[in-house]
Amino acid sequence: MEREQTLSLIAAAQNGDTSACEELLSCNSPLIKSVIRRYKNKGVDYDDLYQLGCVGFIKAVKNFSFEYEVRFSTYAVPMIAGEVKRFLRDDGPVKVSRGTKAMSIKIAKFVELYKKEHGESPTIETIAKEFDIEASEAVFIMDSCRYPLSIYDSNDDSGRAIVDKLQSSENEEEKLDKMMLKQIINELPPRDKKIILLRYFADKTQSEVARVLSVSQVQISRLESKILCKIRSRYGDGLH
Repeated sequence: MEREQTLSLIAAAQNGDTSACEELLSCNSPLIKSVIRRYKNKGVDYDDLYQLGCVGFIKAVKNFSFEYEVRFSTYAVPMIAGEVKRFLRDDGPVKVSRGTKAMSIKIAKFVELYKKEHGESPTIETIAKEFDIEASEAVFIMDSCRYPLSIYDSNDDSGRAIVDKLQSSENEEEKLDKMMLKQIINELPPRDKKIILLRYFADKTQSEVARVLSVSQVQISRLESKILCKIRSRYGDGLH
């Protein structure tokens, strides 16, 4: 979808045109899906994740200002991610005690070690005996913390266990944050972009940046604070 068409639909949606909002959702469905797939292994159904992503997207449509010097997609991505993160942080599908979580981790490690040594998953009775608990309690702990035995099996042709994919979920989230950050920096005005790159990627001090730009250190300090505040005000919970 062309930028002009997107902006036109956003303006219409902000004025109450539901069909414009629906068209934006339809055209940006791939964008929403690309964001929520990073959270597929967080214990929330995919359909629910998609609905959360849509809520974040609609908020982005509602709050987007035409004065922002960014593409709408750049603005929408952290809004979509922020809605999902907020749900996982505040509402979460299951609340589990620390003791149960700690035991589930021990059981998961035992299952992994057992399977490596024996070439098969341990039975519930074996797990219960190992930890001196009832079989029903072992089932409850694994199920409540979403560590079923099949988590150590492969569910595709890659041969990778599901648990390996879950363990890498934090890295996937970091990749998303980096992608969002790259988009945001690329949309900054040239001077602002240079300041951020020199300060946070070239590891320059404010005084060094001031010399590069032929301004005072005080000016750089004020500009840097202004840039960071502008980024935070626009992207909120979407960024760490």
